[in-house]
Amino acid sequence: MNEITVYTTSTCPYCDMMTNFLKEKGIPFKEVNVQQDEVAANRLIQTTGQMGVPQTEVNGQWVLGFDPEKVMQLIK
Repeated sequence: MNEITVYTTSTCPYCDMMTNFLKEKGIPFKEVNVQQDEVAANRLIQTTGQMGVPQTEVNGQWVLGFDPEKVMQLIK
């Protein structure tokens, strides 16, 4: 089972593209909106050193931005 978390904001078109891509592929994921969750936002910056979204964690590996090919490479 893959563990996938997509970190998003409410106003990010690439975040929508990433979550829609996963939905279309039927891949389950958890979405964390960092605009609504300050703790998660701070943890994300500390973990990755990046403020941009989307950031997608796939089985412990990070994908920055909308990069479906990289996500698919990391999925088991």
